Amino acid sequence: MTFDLSAETPLAGPVFWDRRELDQLLRVYGRMVSQGEWRDYSMAGLKDVAEFAVFRRHGDAPVYRVEKRPSLRLKQGQYAVIGEGGIVLKRGRELAQVLKVFDSRKFTVVE
Repeated sequence: MTFDLSAETPLAGPVFWDRRELDQLLRVYGRMVSQGEWRDYSMAGLKDVAEFAVFRRHGDAPVYRVEKRPSLRLKQGQYAVIGEGGIVLKRGRELAQVLKVFDSRKFTVVE
């Protein structure tokens, strides 16, 4: 008797970042910290979304959030950068492409 395990759905659990994704996120974070734009970050792994949020100052609301939603993998893309007010700045299937929104030549802070 053989069992086909490929037909089973994956176990439900929290979504989180893998090592490659964390490396990409922390590279952008380090660059922005060195430019004096960001000072703190937080990560959350929830049932359907992983979130990486960055802050200008500790205790403020997040300036940007990078989300990973595997349920949108085949539709709009599982990665998104969300600005203040919940505005989606960029969405896509590849994290590196989505993080290009923070390239210094394209990105300026307006106060």
